[in-house]
Order: sequence, then C-alpha cells, then structure tokens
Amino acid sequence: MSQYIMILEMIGTVAFAISGALVAVNAHMDLFGIIVLGVITATGGGVIRDVMLGQFPPVAFKDPIYVAAAALTALIVFFVIYYGVHPKNEKGTNNFRTLLLVMDSVGLAIFTVMGVNAAWGLSAEPNHFLCVFSGVLTGVGGGLLRDMTVNALPYIFSKHIYALASIVGAEVCVLWMQAGNQFSAIWIGAAVILIIRLLAAKYRWSLPKAPRNQASGHEQ
Repeated sequence: MSQYIMILEMIGTVAFAISGALVAVNAHMDLFGIIVLGVITATGGGVIRDVMLGQFPPVAFKDPIYVAAAALTALIVFFVIYYGVHPKNEKGTNNFRTLLLVMDSVGLAIFTVMGVNAAWGLSAEPNHFLCVFSGVLTGVGGGLLRDMTVNALPYIFSKHIYALASIVGAEVCVLWMQAGNQFSAIWIGAAVILIIRLLAAKYRWSLPKAPRNQASGHEQ
C-alpha cells in the first residue's frame, strides 16, 4: 500500500509541477522562478497539511524526492518551451490552456485523496471533518500559493468548480473508506474530482458571483 501511495503522490507532484511551471512561463518568470513555482505548487499543499496535522518536519522536507521531482519537471517544461514549443497562435494558446487545465485537475484529484488518506491514518477512529478538511487543504493549497505568488486572483475563488470538486471528492473518499475499502476509496474519490473538474471546464460551470455594481454600491 505504501508503494502504491508513493506512486500516486509522484504522479500528483509531476502534474502540479507542470501546472506551476506553465503559470510561471505565462507570467514571464525566468528559469529560477519557473522551478520555484513548480516546486511550490507541487509541495505547498502537502506542507500546509503536515503542519496542520502536527507532522514535523513535513514530508517534503524529510524526503527530497518530491522537491527533486517537481524541480526536474519544471526544468523540462522550461526547456521544452524555450526551444520552440510555445503557443504562438490561437490553437497553440488553446492547447496551452488545455494542458494547464488537465494537469491542474489531475494534481487536485490526487492530492485531495492523499490528504484524506494522511488524516485517516492518524488514529483508530478517524475524524470525518478532519479527513475532508485535510484533503481539500492538500488539494488546493499548492495552487493557492502558486496564484498568490504571481499576484493573481486564486483560481479556487474565480474559475469553474474547483474547491467544490475537491470537497465532493473528499467526502466520497471518506464515506467509501468508512465502508471499509481504503484502496478503492482513493481511486473513486480522485475520479469524482477529475470528472467534476473536466465537466465544469467543458460546460463552463461556475458558482454565482455578486454583480460588480451591487458590490461597489455596498462599499459606498
């Protein structure tokens, strides 16, 4: 089971590192900035989770393989784009956005269920709310730090169904674990998140927002 978990964590790390590197490229960062943002996106949620759960030092600092994998992935993204694979037209831009969406969604799905699993293993009688909260925090934490670093409105507050997908998937994962099958719960929870995210992007589902004129009027 531990090897299985590590494989999933590495997949999520690579996916989020690609996401962070692509955002850094779009923000015109240099090579160092691209690597740093890739690492922050890939490990940030897990670090926040471990601090919250009292796991010191966080896993990302105890085992350098995660930081190394994220840095290497970001470096590869840089060189691929540097040597000509860059969106220079509308089709290329759309492909760029699609790749960012898919990688961000895969990372969100995997790290959410990994966060649930981390909290689940803390005690003989896991706390339902803590497991869900840990999952969501792990899933969205890296992306939140990524967007704040590039001075952008965090994706979870503005685009499609993001944190909500993480919450739903975490709930499904916890309920399935309570039913007695931890292995399948991880897969099912991740699949739910990924499906919701991709459907939300395809059909442009978003939570309602307050009209700007009402918000500005209230401030007056």
